[in-house]
Amino acid sequence: MSDLASFEDLYRDLHAHPELGFREHRTAAIAAEWMRRLGLTVTEGIGGTGVAAVLENGAGAVVWLRADMDALPVEEKTGLEYASAESAVDADGTTTPLMHACGHDMHVTWLIGAVERLAADRAGWSGTIVAVFQPAEETMVGAKTMIADGLLDRVPRPSVVLGQHVAPFPAGVISLTSGAAMAGVDDVTVVLHGRGGHGSRPETTIDPVLAAATTVVRLQSIVSREVTPGKLAVVTVGRLHAGSKSNIIPDEATLDINIRTIDPEIRDRVLGSVRRIVEGESVASGMTTPPTITMNLSAPATVNSLEHTEKLRERFVQQWGDAIIDYGTVSGSEDVGELAAAADAPLVFWITGGSDPATVLAAQAAGRFEQDIPSNHSPYFAPVLHPTIERGIDALVLGARTFLDAVSGSR
Repeated sequence: MSDLASFEDLYRDLHAHPELGFREHRTAAIAAEWMRRLGLTVTEGIGGTGVAAVLENGAGAVVWLRADMDALPVEEKTGLEYASAESAVDADGTTTPLMHACGHDMHVTWLIGAVERLAADRAGWSGTIVAVFQPAEETMVGAKTMIADGLLDRVPRPSVVLGQHVAPFPAGVISLTSGAAMAGVDDVTVVLHGRGGHGSRPETTIDPVLAAATTVVRLQSIVSREVTPGKLAVVTVGRLHAGSKSNIIPDEATLDINIRTIDPEIRDRVLGSVRRIVEGESVASGMTTPPTITMNLSAPATVNSLEHTEKLRERFVQQWGDAIIDYGTVSGSEDVGELAAAADAPLVFWITGGSDPATVLAAQAAGRFEQDIPSNHSPYFAPVLHPTIERGIDALVLGARTFLDAVSGSR
């Protein structure tokens, strides 16, 4: 069995070579090769770059362990010796730097390490492990694509789906939440159609930049004035693009809007409000062409099985005591639930800390956690290697063994 240094090297290598969704060819090949060396039956190219590896070990439950593989179009600023210097051409044809700014390199490392541990201890459990290395989580389409490409017909169907995500909690801490663990997401693009002209003669134009600005401000009223207090909802305009020069009023302005909700009723209300505001601001600006509103992607809330989560919590607390917490529902989103839903299987998905504990405690004591501790998607996000690697591998192994059949006499 590999020593811990091997997984440090694996993580550093994956971190230094990030790949965008559906282009994770190198990462997928590494995962597939590790699985083959461990004796698993490997299927590659599921949904493009997805990998599924099966370890059958007698009768019993079928446990899926899932890790996502894709990186982000972010320029790394961590200063690490293994920092990414990679770049790629994105879907818009723009060359962009790449970084594992969300920790999927750690997820792949955890899953490979956990499968190696389980494969080395076949005498201690009975059942089937399916390791799923999923592409394109960041665009919320990777799980759907693997399902559409026949994942459920290529490997045994799960009795339970397990996974975890690294986050800026102190390394060693794990958060388990029953029910809604992560928010659902909707991504919307709006194009406001004005009438362009010279910046010196605004009276001859219909200015989409002004309309976009008032739309952004108005959209912020949805959560504060239209959503029941205490209900989770987030509306973020992450991109506003218009024009090419200061003295040219453009024809169009584009807004990319990201929405997070849990409750389906709240989701419908927020989406309806976005449409109403966009259309209303367009009319108020005198635009003669209605706005174009496009739904780019959507994923439901990540909902954990109460029964299975509490069973796993009991095992985790027995193992790690006070290091197991319940942070509650987080507003980030995931598409791992698509795998469980398609298989009609229960899901348990948890958050595992990756930040230096002393640094986190100092930041919290100073009231500067948000300012001093880089979060996922930050160009400074960099999990500490220890104990993040060990705890993540241990958690997946213990999670799998919780639902596999124990062999008499095993620990």
